[in-house]
Amino acid sequence: MTAPAAYVTKLFKLLRTEVFVLPGRTAALFICLLLLIFPIISPESYILRVLIIASIYAIFAASWDLLSGFTGQINFGHALFFGVAAYTAAILNLNLGLAPWATIPLGAVAAVLAGLVVGVPCLRLRGTYLAFATLAFPLILVGVVYAIPSVTHGELGIYGIASLSGSRITSYYIVIPSMLALGFIMWKISDSKTGLIFHAIREDEVTARASGINTTRYKLLAFCLSGLFAGIAGGLYAHFTKSAGPSTLDLLLSFQAIIWAVFGGIATIYGPIAGVLILYPLTEYVLIKYFAVPTEARLLITAIIVLLVLLFMPRGLTTWFRDKTEKVCPRCKLQNVAWRKKCRVCTAELD
Repeated sequence: MTAPAAYVTKLFKLLRTEVFVLPGRTAALFICLLLLIFPIISPESYILRVLIIASIYAIFAASWDLLSGFTGQINFGHALFFGVAAYTAAILNLNLGLAPWATIPLGAVAAVLAGLVVGVPCLRLRGTYLAFATLAFPLILVGVVYAIPSVTHGELGIYGIASLSGSRITSYYIVIPSMLALGFIMWKISDSKTGLIFHAIREDEVTARASGINTTRYKLLAFCLSGLFAGIAGGLYAHFTKSAGPSTLDLLLSFQAIIWAVFGGIATIYGPIAGVLILYPLTEYVLIKYFAVPTEARLLITAIIVLLVLLFMPRGLTTWFRDKTEKVCPRCKLQNVAWRKKCRVCTAELD
């Protein structure tokens, strides 16, 4: 068997044994493929713009979930990382002429440093105190932005920076695969030993510390990782919109990330991504094009949808779907479809 044929065989075996056996993974694969071929189905410029921005926000919301959903370090000022990266990318491009492929990683590095700046003084805080402490940082940075207009252009923001690419479709195929890849990386982190430690810190930090876990180091790691991914999203946003302004530090953006995460399902990574990909196109495209709903009514409809989901699916949309279609084997802890009687691996009886 030739090497390409071996890889194809291995891929089909992986799909058959690990993906198609669970409804959630099958749905995720279908959605990923749909996103990748969407410009062929509908090359309409505006809807591609909506999907690009939705994908950028999906990275941003998932990064909030990596920090707050998994470690329990509730961050009400998550827009800080997004805004720091956006401004850094914009300033480096405008003043030094660096290309987007250089400014976006540098913006992400700046967001990681911002994560350290936030994480170090907040390490001893918990609960409400931590949430309100993180809330202060983007407000402070907005004041700094207004204080040095020669660099940040004040309340007008920075405009005219280099575009992410030369065409809308090229930008689409930069952002969408980036969102899928970064979402997968965040999910793998959450599913690793590090993610397990994050869970332990969220459930009982005192017990985790007593077990020998350096909780300080892992909380700082969570802040830095969250800042890294949010920073990539901020850099992509700045170059796609060709601007960076105070709106990238807006508290509303931080709360939107929380709403998307809660709607989709906290502590899942894929939940916030699904939440953004459902709610953002709904409010920015469907309700406008097909129903001509004004802005105020769109916000009301979105709020009603979120409240209904939280009322009937308190753990989020994707978590509810997973619980209805899958169940965990009591012996080997693997996921199985809900209608199986025995585990697909160890053949133990399923409850």
